[in-house]
Amino acid sequence: MGRTSRKRSTLANRAIAASAALILGGGGLVAANTYASAGEGWWPGGRNDGQQSSTKATAGQQVSTIDCPDVGNSLQEVPDQQRLAVDRELATLDTQITTAYQRFADNRERVQADQSFAENQILTPLRNERLAIIQRIVALIDRSAERPQGLEQMAPCTLRDDGNDDGDGQNNDGDQNGDDQNGGDQNDGQDQNDGQNDGDGQNDGDGDDGNQGGAGQAGNGPEAGDFVEIQNVQPNVQQPPNQNGASQGTFTTDCGVNANGKFNPDNVIVAPGVSNGAHHMHDYIGNQANDAFASDDDLAAGDTTCQNQGDKSTYFWPVLRLQNGQQENDANADGGGNDQNVGEIQTPSQVTNTFVGSPVSEVTAMPRFLRIITGDAKAFVNGDANANASWSCTGFEDRQLKDKYPICPEGSQVVRTFKFQSCWDGQNIDSANHRTHVAFADEDGNCPNGFQAIPQLVQRIVYDVPPPVFDGENASVFAVDSFPEQLHKPVTDHGDFINVFDEDLMDEVVDCINDGRQCQ
Repeated sequence: MGRTSRKRSTLANRAIAASAALILGGGGLVAANTYASAGEGWWPGGRNDGQQSSTKATAGQQVSTIDCPDVGNSLQEVPDQQRLAVDRELATLDTQITTAYQRFADNRERVQADQSFAENQILTPLRNERLAIIQRIVALIDRSAERPQGLEQMAPCTLRDDGNDDGDGQNNDGDQNGDDQNGGDQNDGQDQNDGQNDGDGQNDGDGDDGNQGGAGQAGNGPEAGDFVEIQNVQPNVQQPPNQNGASQGTFTTDCGVNANGKFNPDNVIVAPGVSNGAHHMHDYIGNQANDAFASDDDLAAGDTTCQNQGDKSTYFWPVLRLQNGQQENDANADGGGNDQNVGEIQTPSQVTNTFVGSPVSEVTAMPRFLRIITGDAKAFVNGDANANASWSCTGFEDRQLKDKYPICPEGSQVVRTFKFQSCWDGQNIDSANHRTHVAFADEDGNCPNGFQAIPQLVQRIVYDVPPPVFDGENASVFAVDSFPEQLHKPVTDHGDFINVFDEDLMDEVVDCINDGRQCQ
């Protein structure tokens, strides 16, 4: 059926900086469905701000994962000279969560039965470890900028229970609310103020009926409730109409499907200089010099899989695996089995990278080395404010899912789509939280004040994978790699892009789009 396993890059075998080894274990866990904020949930010894915890899991209550406030997303300003050090500290926070989640998974039956065990052996040590790192982050920023306030309050984490599956109102019917070619209402997620407003449960069914049978063979998902028949989803794609001055051209760059098997669990955007900073494996196309240690000069000098050699951009995303009982070459490696990502890595049958224009204006050139992340690798616990990847099936792409994997009919293939931010602040190639230097256009296609339209990358990745089977030992499901505590949820899907077009080719891209031509 065209599914292929590939050897992982030797780059992925570097030791994790400042991380503890993980021990595989833990069975299928009940998936929780709500975002527990820093003021809710199961707190070690109660809250540390003088208030009582508003909710606590009781003995015997099912919990599925660890929920920690995302410190990185809250950073608005980090001095350039401190950014690398801060990013490395943030990566250490991720490693701490991964290690604590493994401790939880290994002891989940005791956790369910004994709240004091969870507080004393998991949550309290994790809080103390996080507090030390957060204090280092505060001190680093304080050297050159205004001291950030309140970060220490983000040290405590919670155990998520499964009794709140109608709490965050995330989309359960496939309505992506703005899955148009120019971002549409997905800009609402950029403001983090309404990404949880269109539905009645992020993963309806994940937590309602306990272990629903056929839990993913990774031991931490996915569950049957993470999948939906695409034929049961109503068409929901909307596109803003083109106005006078719209830029209607396209530029397509063919960079292959990663047939050469370049993988690593790094993320040079979010965790530069940190091996296994992602705790999940990435597919790479385009630039072949990309790992955690790649500088801009390394990328500029790197080889590329793109047919047009003027495009040395790097495009990467979490691999899709078939959890069918077969081991991959990374079964005992970081990013793979050591991080509870198991099964055969699937090579896409097709990857299309298309840059499109704006429905309201011309576009301007992207700066070289502009970094863009679309989606949120931690959306299961963060909430879907920044979730942006979508799932569908060939022949049904007028129906897009954000928080479900599609079950495609016979003859149809799985499609995942990334629509990157289409507006740039005109100054920065990156930002403290790797988000605020770019933005989505609004539902009419307009960029926020102070931002200008740039060519929007629309990435379409197609897979020939069988539909999921939830049948005990015969279970076989597909799922994206994720941080272990994110339970392989589809809402955590995300894509990463670094622009390494040479200037002449980028000018050609802009002219093509603004002139209304279709180029490649």
